[in-house]
Amino acid sequence: MIWPGMGDPRKRKQTIRFLIITAVIGISVAAGSTLVQQYFDRDNPLKVCINDRVTPYRITATLDLVVDGNEAVIPANAGFEEGGCQRSLYTLSDDGTIHAAWEEEYPFEIGHFLWVFDFPLRDMEESKSRITVDGRVAGEFIRAPLVDGSHYVAEFTTKSYDDSKDTDFLPPDA
Repeated sequence: MIWPGMGDPRKRKQTIRFLIITAVIGISVAAGSTLVQQYFDRDNPLKVCINDRVTPYRITATLDLVVDGNEAVIPANAGFEEGGCQRSLYTLSDDGTIHAAWEEEYPFEIGHFLWVFDFPLRDMEESKSRITVDGRVAGEFIRAPLVDGSHYVAEFTTKSYDDSKDTDFLPPDA
């Protein structure tokens, strides 16, 4: 089978030249956009490591995470990556205490921690989920600001959760 543009030696040379130029342009655009993103993200507290930075701004809050009515454990060392990178939002123990640190005051949100923690928010039903801050429902949901000393309760319902078992008259599962 002869591929289009490959039968005639002159057309073959033009086609190969076109493919090489297209590959060079594509690779240079990808490399350039990566460099530009790295340049603009070098001072983004959600994307950089804070190991070698002086971070006088600190916040501590607590979070209880409930998924489908069951309390979920927030593990210790969330926000610490392999290779020794410490993020600006992290935990030191599994008691639900969130620490935030940065060079200057920054408007951290509870959703930022869920993102650093790799919480599967896309698997949750947003209309059946809520976040309370010190006992009051946060209208901002995951955009609720992280306030020093506050207590957060995040109640999520997964999209696959069958809530009919919560309202039937069968005995509880043993």
